[in-house]
Amino acid sequence: MKLNFCLSIGLVFFAFQTKAQQEMPQNFVYVKEFIPTINLDMRYFGSHNFTGRPVHGYEKPVAILTKRAALALQQVEKYLNKQGLALKIFDAYRPQRAVDHFKAWSLATKDTIAKREFYPLLDKKNLFKLGFIASKSGHSRGSTVDLTLVDLNDHKEIDMGAPFDFFGDISHHNYSGLTAKQKENRKILRQAMAKFGFKAYDKEWWHYTLQDEPYRKTYFDFIVK
Repeated sequence: MKLNFCLSIGLVFFAFQTKAQQEMPQNFVYVKEFIPTINLDMRYFGSHNFTGRPVHGYEKPVAILTKRAALALQQVEKYLNKQGLALKIFDAYRPQRAVDHFKAWSLATKDTIAKREFYPLLDKKNLFKLGFIASKSGHSRGSTVDLTLVDLNDHKEIDMGAPFDFFGDISHHNYSGLTAKQKENRKILRQAMAKFGFKAYDKEWWHYTLQDEPYRKTYFDFIVK
């Protein structure tokens, strides 16, 4: 009797926990609601990404962040708009199931449909070791965002010297083989993000995390929808 009761309680807890993982917490927000003019190109919703296919956990092409991160990003956008520039987001909050998808993809070594565009010089099996993919991602904590700059005149992306999610040294902030203009463009983005509390990731020019993030040790798994 006692065992059955414990099992029942366990199942109820598991069901509650699973449901909770599916729902967006109250202090997470849709970025567009805070920054209506921001550009979105949510790569993992579609197939234009390093896996070559839609990624698990993305059911709509929307950007979600913690409210604190969205408010900080709002200030970045306003600051850049005064310079004739704007932000374009490629990825924001990322469910843990998407990170798990990346891990499973990395183990399928023969699946190289997007190699030519995203990792032409690297062996897929080494992407984890080189730090381009991890079993846990800051994105799942809700205050990390991948983005670039666009020109407000034509809404075209600014030249950063390497495309988003390109796996290679050219994506590193300290890569020396860039033109002076490309270096300046990366500097503009990095300084604007730093001004409002975001820290850069050295290996990816597009990757920024809010330094004062509210969830430093929590990795969420609710679906982007």
